[in-house]
Amino acid sequence: MATEKGTGTARGRRSAGLLLFRRTHTAGHPDVEVLLGHMGGPFWAHREQAAWSVPKGEYGPEEEPAAAARREFQEELGLPVPEGTWLPLGEVRQNNGKTVVVWALEADLDPATAVPGTFVMEWPRGSGVQREFPELDRFAWCTPEEAAERLVSGQAAFVDRLRARLRETAGP
Repeated sequence: MATEKGTGTARGRRSAGLLLFRRTHTAGHPDVEVLLGHMGGPFWAHREQAAWSVPKGEYGPEEEPAAAARREFQEELGLPVPEGTWLPLGEVRQNNGKTVVVWALEADLDPATAVPGTFVMEWPRGSGVQREFPELDRFAWCTPEEAAERLVSGQAAFVDRLRARLRETAGP
């Protein structure tokens, strides 16, 4: 049974995010690095592969996706969104049914300056003990190849789209 947006299962839920990128040169060829966050909490603590995400978060029908992307970036990194032009990268539907919309923004920041937001959950499960965990517990600049290995299913498409978009605008 389907649930209302923002409640119940992931089906029907929507998230919005902002993918920072910086230009690099590898072996003399232009490329990019993207800023990703490792998901926090006990379920992700010992995982690297498919445990990283674009900084993003859920939004409801009353909030515009771009406003949610800005809010979530600030909440998850504890930093203001850098100035610049947002490049739309479209949507993907993750395996859990959640639809994610992302914009890219060219900017450089030091991941060590991030102060991640937190969430509270019962841990260990069934213990009655509420513990606080960071939403994203660390951040790193990643090459597209690193991002493909680290990102949760579906989100690697945003890195591919970013690279294609930058190639289109680079010209001959």
